[in-house]
Amino acid sequence: MTSIIDNLKVKSQYFIPKTFLSRAIGVLASKQMGGFTTFLIKNFAKYYDVNMEEAKIKDVTKYKTFNDFFTRELKKGARPIISDEKAITNPADGTISQFGDIYKDAILQAKGRYYSLEALLGGNPKDAKVFENGNFITTYLSPKDYHRVHMPYTGKLEKMIFIPGDLFSVNPLTAQNVDNLFARNERVVCFFNNEKIGKFAVVMVGATIVASIETVFAGVVAPKCGREITIYDYSKDNIVIKKGDELGRFKLGSTTICVFEPKKVEFAKGLSIDTKVKMGTKLGEIKAK
Repeated sequence: MTSIIDNLKVKSQYFIPKTFLSRAIGVLASKQMGGFTTFLIKNFAKYYDVNMEEAKIKDVTKYKTFNDFFTRELKKGARPIISDEKAITNPADGTISQFGDIYKDAILQAKGRYYSLEALLGGNPKDAKVFENGNFITTYLSPKDYHRVHMPYTGKLEKMIFIPGDLFSVNPLTAQNVDNLFARNERVVCFFNNEKIGKFAVVMVGATIVASIETVFAGVVAPKCGREITIYDYSKDNIVIKKGDELGRFKLGSTTICVFEPKKVEFAKGLSIDTKVKMGTKLGEIKAK
């Protein structure tokens, strides 16, 4: 049962200027503000108990902007990638909020709440049809987490879609109380193909105070693309990104959703909702034919 305070936290999001606030904070986070930037980073790292020991640059005074700190690179070997060819890896550090079967076009958001696969992927029935009755996994990235997103499996990039939308928070409380959350927030969808696993998509969902979403092949996607759905066709570019390689990054926290074709993926034993995961660890494996 939602408390009065929790209810206020959710309801207030309908009225605050989320987009304006997010963009304004994004501008500040990209500014070099000397000692003030260091002050912000130190207090953020302390408040959220950020593990700087695994960062390539441990000294917070070395980061020129807050965004540099937030999208920090990890030191070599901090996230070993499973080498087994059948293994599919977690694309990001975070907490598994939901995973399992897609019920035709319905994906579970939270207990008793579902949203549309077709809407999530941008509204094209052909894109959604491929993944109907397939599998999905949703990972929530908290403020303390590493915020680069990596490939769950090697794939050839077919296309990318930017879908404008709201910027609700994507924390568990909001997911439990706002309908169609992941299909209404701003997001970037990357479609891939691999002969062993078939087609799969990685969705990077924006949220309140997420100043931008970037990919390694297109740079800043949001908010550069504005308020129109934008489709990038990469089918002829032969861009192949290997399992474990960086796909993109969030500037401030959010959520990733991976969707797979039916009967292609078997999730790892022991995987459960609310489990903390690290990028590169085993998400599942390719189903035996």
